[in-house]
Amino acid sequence: MRLCFLVEEQYRHDGMPLDVIRQLTTWGHQVDVLRPGRSLIRLSEAIQAGSHDAWVLKTVSGGPGLTLLEAAASVGLTTVNDARAIRGVRDKALAAVIARSHGLPVPFTYAATHPEEFTAIPEEDFPLVVKPADGSSGRAVRLVATPDRLMDPDAEPSGGGLLIAQPYVPNSGTDLKVYCVGGELFATERRSPLHPSRAVRERQVPLTPEVARIVTEIGTVFGLDLYGVDVLLGPDGPVVVDINDFPSFRKVPDAVARVSAAVLRLARTSGGQPVTAPAPATPVLIPAQPGPSISGARGAQ
Repeated sequence: MRLCFLVEEQYRHDGMPLDVIRQLTTWGHQVDVLRPGRSLIRLSEAIQAGSHDAWVLKTVSGGPGLTLLEAAASVGLTTVNDARAIRGVRDKALAAVIARSHGLPVPFTYAATHPEEFTAIPEEDFPLVVKPADGSSGRAVRLVATPDRLMDPDAEPSGGGLLIAQPYVPNSGTDLKVYCVGGELFATERRSPLHPSRAVRERQVPLTPEVARIVTEIGTVFGLDLYGVDVLLGPDGPVVVDINDFPSFRKVPDAVARVSAAVLRLARTSGGQPVTAPAPATPVLIPAQPGPSISGARGAQ
C-alpha cells in the first residue's frame, strides 16, 4: 500500500508516529511523509484522487496539517482518522457541545476570549480549569481557585484564541487515559498536569465496564477509530475532560505494531472514503496489580 503521513514540527522526533512509519516501511509498504510548515508542498501533485491508499495526520491543534488532510478527503482519499471527526475534537468548545448533546458526561463548559470575562461565572463554580479551545499536550491549562486569580501574571500565554472554562472535578491528582486502537481499549494512569508534585507511577490499569462504554460511545459519536480519552473518576462517577485523535498510545502493549496494523486495516476497508463508523471497541483486561483498583480511584482534570 502507499500511505501519506502528515507530521508537523512538534512531532518530527517522536516515536509516535515515526516508529509507525518505520514499521509500515519494514512491512513493505510505501510511506510518503509531508511536513507542513517546514517544506514546500506541491498540492496539485500531492493531493489527487488515487494517489495514496490513506492519509494519516499527526499534528498539533491549529496546525496546517488538518487543512491538508481535509483537502485529501475532499477529493475522495481515505483519511485516518476521518478529517471531519478530527475537526470535531480539535476544537474543545465544539467537542464539549457535541458530547453533551449526546448525553456524554462532560463538565458544564463556558467560553470566552479573555480570562477576565470568566469573572461573570458564579463564584460557587470555582475552582475552574481554564484552557485554550485549540490547545494540545496540556499547553496553558491551569487551575484557577478564585475569580481574582483569573488574571494571574505568571500564567502561561494561551495564544490569544478562544478559551474554555469548566468547574474542577475533585480528584487525587491522577489522570485516567483510555486509548482505542484496533478496536481495543487500553487504560493507563498518569500524573495530572494540574498536580505536578504528585508522584504517580505511569502504568496500565484495569478498565471498568462503565468507562469502557463511555469511551466506545465517544468513538461512535465523533466517528473516531484511533483516539484517546481523558477520564476523571469524580465523586459523581466518570467525567470526560478531553478527547484526542491519534494520541501517544503510551503504555499500550506493542503500540507501534497495533497502530500500524490499524492504519492498514482502515486503509483497506474504507473503500476510498473517510471512515465514519468505527466498530465497537473491546476492553482489554489485564491482571490486577498491587494498589487501589481504578474503580476506586479519582482522576485529575
